[in-house]
Amino acid sequence: MPLLEEGRVCVKKFGRDAGDKAVITKVVDKNFVMIKSHSRPKERKCNIKHLEFLNQKISAGNESEIASLLNVEKKQDRTPKQAPKQGKK
Repeated sequence: MPLLEEGRVCVKKFGRDAGDKAVITKVVDKNFVMIKSHSRPKERKCNIKHLEFLNQKISAGNESEIASLLNVEKKQDRTPKQAPKQGKK
């Protein structure tokens, strides 16, 4: 079972998203892969030394399967309506 393959589920060990699950979307070379994770869903390059590979594998091309694994939902407009500021009297 090769570890460096598209669709392999892994956990980030280092960085600001350490502890998050990620999915390998593309193998760049023997040291780097492209991943998507919950905290940063935009695809980015990652060193394989920063990953802990799991035995789980999903379809790398299926965006809905990746989103369900990473619990990513579409961003909603969360701009709260603010009350008008009252000036000093």
